[in-house]
Amino acid sequence: MTRRRWIADEVSGNRAALVGSHADHLIRVLRAHVGEEFDIATGATVRLGRIVSLTDGRVDFELGEELPVSSASNITLLLSIFKFDRMEWAIEKCTELGVSHIIPVIARRTDSHLALAASKRVERWRRIALQAAEQSRRTALPEIASPLKLEEAAKLPSQLKIVLAESERRIHLRDFDMPPGGEALLAVGPEGGWTEDELQLFDNSGWRSASLGTTILRAETAAIAATAILISELA
Repeated sequence: MTRRRWIADEVSGNRAALVGSHADHLIRVLRAHVGEEFDIATGATVRLGRIVSLTDGRVDFELGEELPVSSASNITLLLSIFKFDRMEWAIEKCTELGVSHIIPVIARRTDSHLALAASKRVERWRRIALQAAEQSRRTALPEIASPLKLEEAAKLPSQLKIVLAESERRIHLRDFDMPPGGEALLAVGPEGGWTEDELQLFDNSGWRSASLGTTILRAETAAIAATAILISELA
């Protein structure tokens, strides 16, 4: 049976720990006990961990052998802010697929109320990403940044910068070759899509437009589909 994987909150030498609600889930929901073994992701490695103590809000592990892991992607998802329930679905699934960073972006068509509330949702998005990362046996969490305005996000550097655009008819996402190291930025627009001046901003900043096909997808569907396509190029 495959051991469950946990991403450690604290690591020191051959010891690691889960703390707070992270630990409480293991203690109260999964009813863990001293001596039980799990895979523990410690940042750079994954090691076999044996529980040595359980207290309220804390589980301590003794770390053993290092375990083999697959290489991680270096794909940053620029996700325009849209309705939070659907955005959370996109964050969860794109985390499972393996994105390394998620940057919430305030675009021209982002609802103003959502834009104002977004900074207060970041911690919730990080908790969702943590749960999804552990469920999918990742070695590390994706970094979820504080919201950025599109003008700032468009200037971020990368070997490959791709913006999904409904107006693109010739170039499909699957046509791109991933650069060495698999580094890429992928931008997904809000409900209603990017405005013309936003697409011009992307173009001026070195981004390349891509299509996912002739159908118009919801923002969360486009984010998940596009992430899956890019991740498959790294397999």
